[in-house]
Amino acid sequence: MDNKKPNTLLDLAIHQLLSNETAAIHAVEKIPRELFAPLFCASFKGVHKNIVKAMVKVWPYTCLHIGTFTIREHHRELLTAMLECLPFLPGQNSGSRSPKLRILDLREYSGCKIVCPEIRTKSPACLFSCAHSEHSILKTQSQQSIASSEPEVQPSNLPMELIVNISLVSGITLWQHEFLALLLKKVEDSSGSLHLCCRNLEIDKLGDRKNILNYLDLKCLINLSVFQGSLIDVNNLLTRVGQLRRFCLSRITCRSLNGKVFRNFVSHLRCMDHLNELNLHSFVLTDHLETALRVLPTSLDFLHLTFCELSYNDFKFLAECPQANHLKLLNISSNPMYWEDCEPFYNLLHRISGTLQHLAVTQCVLTDSMVAGVIPALSHCSQLQELNLSANPVSMPMLMRLLEHLTSLMELKYLIYPIPVHCYGRWPIQESLDQQKTANVQARLKRMLREAGRSNMIWFTYPR
Repeated sequence: MDNKKPNTLLDLAIHQLLSNETAAIHAVEKIPRELFAPLFCASFKGVHKNIVKAMVKVWPYTCLHIGTFTIREHHRELLTAMLECLPFLPGQNSGSRSPKLRILDLREYSGCKIVCPEIRTKSPACLFSCAHSEHSILKTQSQQSIASSEPEVQPSNLPMELIVNISLVSGITLWQHEFLALLLKKVEDSSGSLHLCCRNLEIDKLGDRKNILNYLDLKCLINLSVFQGSLIDVNNLLTRVGQLRRFCLSRITCRSLNGKVFRNFVSHLRCMDHLNELNLHSFVLTDHLETALRVLPTSLDFLHLTFCELSYNDFKFLAECPQANHLKLLNISSNPMYWEDCEPFYNLLHRISGTLQHLAVTQCVLTDSMVAGVIPALSHCSQLQELNLSANPVSMPMLMRLLEHLTSLMELKYLIYPIPVHCYGRWPIQESLDQQKTANVQARLKRMLREAGRSNMIWFTYPR
């Protein structure tokens, strides 16, 4: 029996309309506004570019969001078309239907629908409109209303907002280059009425991106990722940034952690009152983790400190600092723990055992004695869902002991385990890995999981 949900009359009508492009384009001038969202969804999924363009030109709502759509390669032409026909001067529209579109959101974001619920207010009703920039549609309209002697702003001067995520990194595609150029041209052509609101920015080679950065109001940023550069350039960028929720630095160089540049960086961190996630990769912080973390809010949920060359003292601070009190994710991979004293690591895990969901401790030179010392703390991490211990010199008996203690954690579903040292002719040289021994380890662990009644727990690995 076919359990497929039957098409509704609306589905059938939309399908019939999309089969005739000319009729569909003509219909957008007349159909009830309630049909716009379902028709747009079907047109977008079916890549009906001309119909999408026609709908954007006469969109009867304040906002239009890409929202839950997954943008695949064949959808890119739709984004370009929507941007090209963006009616940032509504008075220019020659159709019979007066467009009301003020906020176009081209981000893939699962937290919003195509159209926001309407609120009875004089301000544009959109839950995702910009809240921080002085050039936002809300603040611009407020200023215009105060300055104008007319009860309403003239249509040709209506501000608009374009919400995007931007990637300025080496290796971006030709389409991304062309789309970015189109974005900047739209801003220029709008004569100041179009606010380009970038929420997520990925950027490298800061010194080469100054011209493009001049178009962006960084007060809008929520997420900022900077790859490869000097801390001086990062500081210059942060002077223009507002309220970040996620901040990622990768391969950032700093001549001295005792100098003015690092102190200025810490001053910028002190202003990040809403920061929820900090990701530092290949940013050497030896004996200076306390200086960087102690100024951050105590509400951090996600902390990545990979390849940071953390010292024993850094781990001691991390185990005590209030900024780590409620972590859901902790990634301290590639920070070798050469010391035999596991107390700082144990204390850290014990403190966050009630909130920790994801833990990564790869390539940290964890020995059997170190793992044995933290097993009691790991066993109390009741919310732990994923654990990554790969690329550590652990023996098969310790791996079995680890499994015996962790199978009681019912939330733990994924564990990436280290290949035991006996599988290598010479640890950790991958070429010396004995594939048969590795397969035997995997089979034995699966059997132990089955016997423990945890067939829903997946243990897997990959070579160092």
